[in-house]
Order: sequence, then C-alpha cells, then structure tokens
Amino acid sequence: MEDAMVLYVGLDVSQKETEICVIGTEGRRVWRGKCPPRPEAIAAVLGEHAPRATSVGMETGPLAIWLWHGLKALGIPIDCLHARHVAAALSLQVNKTDANDAHGIAQVVRSG
Repeated sequence: MEDAMVLYVGLDVSQKETEICVIGTEGRRVWRGKCPPRPEAIAAVLGEHAPRATSVGMETGPLAIWLWHGLKALGIPIDCLHARHVAAALSLQVNKTDANDAHGIAQVVRSG
C-alpha cells in the first residue's frame, strides 16, 4: 500500500543523528525513525521506507550543503528549506522534539 501512496519526507538533521518522518498525501505519518547523518545512511533508510518519495526536505544547517550534494548524487529528491521559514512553521508545535520537527518539515514539504 505504501508504494502506491505519494510520500513526503522530513529530515531533522543534527551532528549525531537524523530524525526521519515519512507522511502520505493526507499528512498522516507513515513511518518515523532515525539514522546517522550521512547521505548513504539516509538514502538506505529512504530506500526501505519511502522508495518513491515525491520530495524530501531538510533545514539549512552545518551539514546541509554536504548532505544536499550527497543525497542529490544518490538520486534523492532533496529540498533545502531556510531555517527561518521552517522555524515559523514549527513554532505552532506544543511539544518540540527532533521527531516532531521532522514531522513538521515533512508537512512543510507536502504543503509546498
């Protein structure tokens, strides 16, 4: 069923790990998890849980340029979102966690 869905992915990247949230067209979470903040690790997780993701989003940050180029080279449809824009969208969250941030980023990617 997941393969037939349009999927959007949010990445909340830190130096130690990357929180990943995959959502469907309606905005409901399909999968959530984490992996090391390396292009190959992220691509492997996405290959397993969101193989045909429409769009993958992450915030600007210290690893953003390196990850963006690495993920693009691996065929991931990655978008880098300005941290201020994402912060404005995430400011409505009641419970701020890395996992919830990844979900919020996926929602931003889904809504355009």
